Amino acid sequence: MLKKITIAAACFMSVVTISAQKNKNSQVERPKLVVGLVVDQMRWDYLYRFYSKFGNDGFKRLLNKGYSLNNVHIPYVPTVTALGHTSIYTGSVPAIHGIAGNDWTDKETGKNVYCTTDESVQPVGTTNARVGSHSPRNLWSTTVTDELRLATNFQGKVIGVSLKDRASILPAGHTPNGAFWFDDSSGDFITSSYYMNELPQWMKSFNAQNLPDKLVANGWNTLLPINQYTESSPDNSSWEGLLGSAKTPTFPYTNLQADYQAKKDNIRYTPFGNTLTLKLAEASVEGENLGQDQITDILAINLASTDYAGHKFGPNSIEVEDVYLRLDQDLAQFFNYLDSKVGKGQYTVFLSADHGGAHSVGFLQEHKITTGFFGEGMEKDLNQKLKDKFGVDKLINGVDNYQIYFDRKLMRDNKLELESIKEFAIQELEKDPTILYAVSTTKIQESSIPEPIKQRIINGINRQRSGDIQLISHDSMLPTYAKTGTTHSVWNSYDAHIPLVFMGWGINHGESNKPYFMTDIAPTVSALLHIQFPSGNVGNPISEVLGK
Repeated sequence: MLKKITIAAACFMSVVTISAQKNKNSQVERPKLVVGLVVDQMRWDYLYRFYSKFGNDGFKRLLNKGYSLNNVHIPYVPTVTALGHTSIYTGSVPAIHGIAGNDWTDKETGKNVYCTTDESVQPVGTTNARVGSHSPRNLWSTTVTDELRLATNFQGKVIGVSLKDRASILPAGHTPNGAFWFDDSSGDFITSSYYMNELPQWMKSFNAQNLPDKLVANGWNTLLPINQYTESSPDNSSWEGLLGSAKTPTFPYTNLQADYQAKKDNIRYTPFGNTLTLKLAEASVEGENLGQDQITDILAINLASTDYAGHKFGPNSIEVEDVYLRLDQDLAQFFNYLDSKVGKGQYTVFLSADHGGAHSVGFLQEHKITTGFFGEGMEKDLNQKLKDKFGVDKLINGVDNYQIYFDRKLMRDNKLELESIKEFAIQELEKDPTILYAVSTTKIQESSIPEPIKQRIINGINRQRSGDIQLISHDSMLPTYAKTGTTHSVWNSYDAHIPLVFMGWGINHGESNKPYFMTDIAPTVSALLHIQFPSGNVGNPISEVLGK
């Protein structure tokens, strides 16, 4: 009898073990958390330009423990913030996903449209409607964050954080648990009624710390002795812009605290904007319990101060180098936090950029590299020539994203044909020595423009929202508003060659010089998570990155 009971018990335990094993194997293996780090205006070469100054636990941890793709480009123009964040998370291009620029001109009304402005929603956490009335409604495609929500029946959480509204909203997609951005009028992080009717308690507590005041309290000086910034031009270079009340672009910025109190957006141009954002990211993990169960969550982070500092000071400034050296330390601290909170090896990180940035015109001139300013007086001159030709004034009603928009109503009222206007305008524009190509956005395919420029124009032109003529400037020609510092928007490598590094759960270690595109990021994350690709996806998974 005892022998029969023993055999029966053994059989029962065997069945339980097999059942448990089957149940374990029936679960899709995924990381607990995916963290997207998009470093605004980060040129690919910064990874190695500042490498010797980085510590071991920030950028070097990504490079030495993760998988680095060294030949990743943006497959469209214009290369600007809203498009970059949208394309990273949709795996798509402006022609499809609908975000045609940071802003664009409405072809029928002639009014400017900002990419995330939504007057149907109310600000939450502020009374400033201009700052708070935003949503993703202008975005036509789903994001990888949306697809995670759909795949998990909305159990997987998604949070977007940034100083910038568009860089929080667009990556987080249509269905997130929250998207939060910085309000310059109050110094708080806010959201809109698209997401919620009241800030969560953890966000209220975070705002109550007055962390921005604490971060700027001691001003801004270099992290290292200033003579060690050998990767940058001398301090007080003529092509740098001014921060706050500073009379010269030189360290130390001792008036930063007063400047912040006078105008809170001054923190954006300093490394402390990145510190603030990553502290908010940590608060998001705590407040929303991200990465605390077996259902994958996504935290989409934009680090925007690199962009603001780049615009203000230019890539070769000590200020920009210091922003990256301090960001390196902040990333090290953030990764250590994730190790302890989520678990080392339990989360996946990717780091990329929405675009790069050109060298400053003054810097290039100083080093005898061909440069200059593009389009100075172009709109006024072209409008006059169009008036002389067609007898109608102000036929151009907008120049956005290196694109010219013509006034539809004026053309209808005066019985003018768009194609005739475009043909004449292109002939005149091609006389401008700063313009490499001017092309009708409806005749790109048959134009004599070489690859990859032609395909990037096609990918960047949204039929309903983009302009009528696309302009391509000569190399290193910056718009006239970038007299100091720098800007971005073009197809060239300094704007379109971006970093891409994956690290953590499910990721191989190594590097590759094979060509890839920004649009390959979302399908790679989708493949890692075994979820559907975003609806407008045109990219492909980078299989060599994936270890599982």
